[in-house]
Amino acid sequence: MRHLRILQFIDIVARAGSIRKAAEQLALTSSALNRRIQDFEEELGTPIFERLPRGVRLNAAGELILRHARTQLADVEKVRSQIADLGGQRRGHISVACSQAVAYDFLATQIAAYRAEFPSVTFSVEVGSHDAAQAALADFTVDIVLVFEPVIQADLQVLYVLEEPLYAVAARGHPALDKPEPRLRECLRHPIALLRKSYGGRQLLETAISRKGLPLKPVLESNSFELLRRYVLHERVITFQTRIGAPFAENDDLVSRPVDMRDVAPGRLVLGQLRGRSLPVASAKFANSLAQALDNLRKTTG
Repeated sequence: MRHLRILQFIDIVARAGSIRKAAEQLALTSSALNRRIQDFEEELGTPIFERLPRGVRLNAAGELILRHARTQLADVEKVRSQIADLGGQRRGHISVACSQAVAYDFLATQIAAYRAEFPSVTFSVEVGSHDAAQAALADFTVDIVLVFEPVIQADLQVLYVLEEPLYAVAARGHPALDKPEPRLRECLRHPIALLRKSYGGRQLLETAISRKGLPLKPVLESNSFELLRRYVLHERVITFQTRIGAPFAENDDLVSRPVDMRDVAPGRLVLGQLRGRSLPVASAKFANSLAQALDNLRKTTG
């Protein structure tokens, strides 16, 4: 499959934004890699990269070629996975982008269960905002996304949606969480610590607060729920998490309670893949396993 090599080169150069940096990754000289790119451009009849003072950037033709390259490389990986499956040995690599809420407990449990059955399969997981996850999906960096409150775009194929209520999390004994379902107004009478506005759970809270005209002045904002979870142990503050992440926050020192749904409507936890892409066998099977696990969660929690 030597014809795929140049497509791999183009993909790596596009990600690196520099022929020199890409050449270092490929263990080639910059001149050799540049010559291969130029040969391809000559054969194509048009440049695909703009040569800049500090690197390179795809032009319009290059964007089309890159999309083709990534599709071809993904298709080859799928065929390799299918061939491995014929021999009864499921192999491959599964890449996932997810929201923080699912990373610490739910996704870790699902990966461990899958690898117990197929130990030759490896994983990579990117944890971040739904915007970053969808961008990674679009450029073939990841196979699957499991994110909270994404913007449903045309290139996102939704595989499963789970409604997720919002939970308040605080140190055990916090007076606002002494009821089974605290009201949002009561929670906001106390200092709060929140994820940044790019995260779906924060946006869900912002929507509810805007509708009710309540004040929102966090004493701490972060992109790390782990930091927020620990901070509530040092100051009498409240943070918020979706249901699927709440068990992770529950221990001898912490308590989590669902916020009354009259105040905050449930959000959507979405499992998806890139529309039109045929996933490798391992990734497709894992996506099915995730959908089944989410459905079981829906049934058990009501």
